Amino acid sequence: MSDSTHTPEACDLLIEAGYVVPVEPHAVVLEDHAVAVDGGRIVAVLPRGEARARFAPRQSVSRPQAALIPGLVNAHTHNPMTLLRGIADDLPLMTWLREHIWPVEAAVIGPEFVADGTTLGIAEMLRGGTTCANENYFFADVQAAVYKQHGFRARVGSVIIDFPSAWAKSDDEYFARAGELHDQWRGDPLIGTAFAPHAPYTVSDANFERVRMLSDQLEVPVHLHTHETAQEISDSLKLHGQRPLARLERLGLVNDRLIAVHMTQLTEGEIQLCAERGVHVVHCPESNLKLASGFCPACALVRAGVNLAIGTDGCASNNDLDMFSESRTAAILAKAVAQDATALDAATTLRAATLGGARALGFGEEVGSIEPGKQADLACVDLSALETQPLHHVLSQLVYAAGRHQVSDVWIAGQPKLVQRELVGMDEAAIVANARQWRDRIRSSRA
Repeated sequence: MSDSTHTPEACDLLIEAGYVVPVEPHAVVLEDHAVAVDGGRIVAVLPRGEARARFAPRQSVSRPQAALIPGLVNAHTHNPMTLLRGIADDLPLMTWLREHIWPVEAAVIGPEFVADGTTLGIAEMLRGGTTCANENYFFADVQAAVYKQHGFRARVGSVIIDFPSAWAKSDDEYFARAGELHDQWRGDPLIGTAFAPHAPYTVSDANFERVRMLSDQLEVPVHLHTHETAQEISDSLKLHGQRPLARLERLGLVNDRLIAVHMTQLTEGEIQLCAERGVHVVHCPESNLKLASGFCPACALVRAGVNLAIGTDGCASNNDLDMFSESRTAAILAKAVAQDATALDAATTLRAATLGGARALGFGEEVGSIEPGKQADLACVDLSALETQPLHHVLSQLVYAAGRHQVSDVWIAGQPKLVQRELVGMDEAAIVANARQWRDRIRSSRA
């Protein structure tokens, strides 16, 4: 059959880019390529000329100066805390938590605070090329509804903690709420759930055992801050006679459903255990640096075969949701910690910020790379600005030079969320005005 009789295939969207960075296969950059999307999924990745001949898209987007990357996955967030950005800085973790964050939360936390903070977080993440978040905060039901409303992909964790909060008054109530959340969102294409026991120092053995039993039964992840500070380790040795990871191992939680966040205090044996058990580690370098919590041995983890993801942590301790900045810090810090300039190279870092995060969240079959069959969660990064010129190496430029302000377009499941820097379906001025009224409310609560 000759080309003259060829009928082009219909598709919803064709995105042409100067560079397509699929992440899988590793370290590949495809020049002058296009990604065809239909029904929210990627149907083909192919050279631009071939794409134009093969497809008749309902919409075309051409970004010849841009790199098209998988949407970034922020693998550890507390997004309602965007409303606490900058409220208590330059303090160590326990002082920051006990004397500042927890008292403010006690005064203002509720469904409205959580909904408004999550909305601000979604807008900030979209403007920075992030399309998926691993969420860990109170009122998980409200967060899930807000993420769904804005078509944003999220794994929403139900907090389990050994003291009463505005969310739940007792152990049984925390677990009941977690069960309700799971039942409500089971099978949703955008929203997944997790158990989020806060940390080894705020959760009892009995509650960890309940989490393990339910995680096994429901096959949902466990999202946990652990090995965050040296004090956490010494306190655990005094209280339990074991380091936190050994205690979690005794309780049956060290497995491929564990999303272990921070992990700044690790022995070689603990790194090996994580590799053997398929534990996912989320590296939050900027929060760890700012709180002087320690250094995650990211390079050693990757070289041992541990799946590494990257997260920003919450805006109260970072103070932003900027995955470009976070990835750059992760790469540079890894080199200093390993005393090896080859540690966590640009391609490996971008992989941690995309596919590594997706796999940690249990979404690796759906997102995290630009491959046919996967959901079209994509971000376009304009590399034409003088700050990213001349362009010798696309992956290096993305990790070491590009900034979130260069993200031009974002799609989630093929739906446009950011078009040439403009948010779609979100009122930026109203979000800013709302954040300001929360500042005033928080200020008056502290007076």
